[in-house]
Amino acid sequence: MEEENGLSNSRVVRDLSEELIGIIEGAKSIGEFRLTQRKESQTLGRRLRLWLPLLEELRDLDAHFPEICISCLHKLKKSFILAKKLLKTCQAGSKIYLVLEADAMVTRFNTVYDKLSQATDGFPYEEIGISEEVKEQLELMCMQLKRAKQSKDTQDMELTMDMRAVLSYDNDRIAECKSIEKLANRLSLNTLEDLRIETVAIRKLVKERRGQNAEGTQNIIDLLDRFKRFAGIEQVNVLEDPVPCNRSLQKSTSIAIPFEFLCPITLEIMRDPVIVATGQTYERANIQQWLDSDRRCCPKTGLPLAHTALAPNVALHNLIQQWCETNNYQIPKKSPPPPPKKAHSEKVVILIQNLTSSQLQVQRKAVTKIRMISRESPENRVLIAEKGGIPPLVHLLSYPDSKIQEHAVTALLNLSIDEKIKKQVSEQAPIPAIIEILQYGTIGAKENSAAALFSLSMLDENKTLIGASNGIPPLIALLAEGTIRGRKDAATALFNLTISQSNKAKAIEAGAIKPLVSILDNKGLDMVDEALSVLLLLAEHPDGRKELGQLSFIETLVKFMREGTPKNKECAASVLLKLCENNNNNLVVALQYGVYEHVSELSQNGSKRGKKKAVAMLQLMSKSGQIPSYNNVR
Repeated sequence: MEEENGLSNSRVVRDLSEELIGIIEGAKSIGEFRLTQRKESQTLGRRLRLWLPLLEELRDLDAHFPEICISCLHKLKKSFILAKKLLKTCQAGSKIYLVLEADAMVTRFNTVYDKLSQATDGFPYEEIGISEEVKEQLELMCMQLKRAKQSKDTQDMELTMDMRAVLSYDNDRIAECKSIEKLANRLSLNTLEDLRIETVAIRKLVKERRGQNAEGTQNIIDLLDRFKRFAGIEQVNVLEDPVPCNRSLQKSTSIAIPFEFLCPITLEIMRDPVIVATGQTYERANIQQWLDSDRRCCPKTGLPLAHTALAPNVALHNLIQQWCETNNYQIPKKSPPPPPKKAHSEKVVILIQNLTSSQLQVQRKAVTKIRMISRESPENRVLIAEKGGIPPLVHLLSYPDSKIQEHAVTALLNLSIDEKIKKQVSEQAPIPAIIEILQYGTIGAKENSAAALFSLSMLDENKTLIGASNGIPPLIALLAEGTIRGRKDAATALFNLTISQSNKAKAIEAGAIKPLVSILDNKGLDMVDEALSVLLLLAEHPDGRKELGQLSFIETLVKFMREGTPKNKECAASVLLKLCENNNNNLVVALQYGVYEHVSELSQNGSKRGKKKAVAMLQLMSKSGQIPSYNNVR
């Protein structure tokens, strides 16, 4: 009987070993991992492969195995299955989930390591006669597993911060899409095919969760919707909508449509191509819908639009027509986009009347509704202004209720996007009350107050008024201590305000330079260009140049010219040029930090503005005698 049990145990161990080897081989065949958790996934895969020598030896060992050995192998099997599932999630799971719930992913990795460690505890390698080499490897692996506690990678932390910042954006406020664009590019969620795959992954995730962690799931769905809207896909419910696909490419499998004939927003062939201020070409209906939703940046480049005029691209239109005739291709008819929501005139009048109600709840409901409809369409904003909504909204800025204040300032922010309405808002003298909210309001109210000051400061007379009303110090406080969104709003407002010469001195005196310089070292904020742009304006003032002319700051500028993005290099070169034009010592210091090499490279390969600044810098170096004549060194 003992002999039969021994043979039986031997078969069980052999079968389990084969099964475990198969799981490891399956894990090895998993493809490239996502951007996030990549390092952790590769480490886990490597640790699984360390079990192969032991399992291969167990499979080939003809010996009696005690029950505890079989028990350990069963635990190991459960751990391996858990590990393989985790690796599969990191390879094909939702990118949004992997970033947004990075803390949960760290917990999952630690759970796998705990399970593996428990499976190895008490493994009877002494009794079963495995080789000394494998025994030593197993003991080392046990020690590593006990110490293996995962922590979030720095890159993953930055992505999580950026995504939570995007999620914190209030949909009722018209916000810039720069953060969404940055995430879309880093996570490769900016094409229809990328978003189709992500939609499938999220549907699978929702199905697996079965209603658990509903709030987290909704956050993931909300973020997917934002990425879709940014890509020009108007979809609402990921659980019901059809999976997006590239319709243009489906229409003809035998004809490859030239990429330059496709609108960058929808990837559909263009009927009426038009050129926007940045020089990019779009289908007229698509870019008009983009502009009607109060976006003032180019969808493809993200650059601000100097104007919203659309010029027909006649040459491209003719090329498309010729290509269609040559290839016998019929451009499909497209149904017109749905018109923007338009509020009913009578309802708006009632809401405006309710703003002055003596009942708090009635006022709250009215101001919340006006905030919502003010973001939905230009027609609604005009209607609110025409029906007299601006004066009561300005009055509510001083109302002793934080939520009413927040809704009122956000509604005025939305209204002020229209240039004509901006002047009407300014005539009601809202700036002192907005500055007070910026100082003492809720976090959301402070952020939207900063954005409102930026919008109103587009009028030159308001720049002076905001500075004279002591509006700059609270913006600097928000810049130093606010949320990511708050800091960006504050930096944008400060940039606009310090265009005015009188406000430069006020900002320097209020301590703007210190938080701006500290932002340059905070990678999680992704505000290098914004900070450098404000610092450039402050460097135009003698006190600003004096404070900025520190060795450490000049070294920072040289670092960005060496390692930064093309825009970083351009901004850093502009600030450095301003500092060196007025102080030869700064130029000498910059040369000691090796700036010449980077300026030369920028003059050849930089952006248009970057090249211009680099050439001016080289000419300055030559004029000061620090390098040979610039004409000779080119």
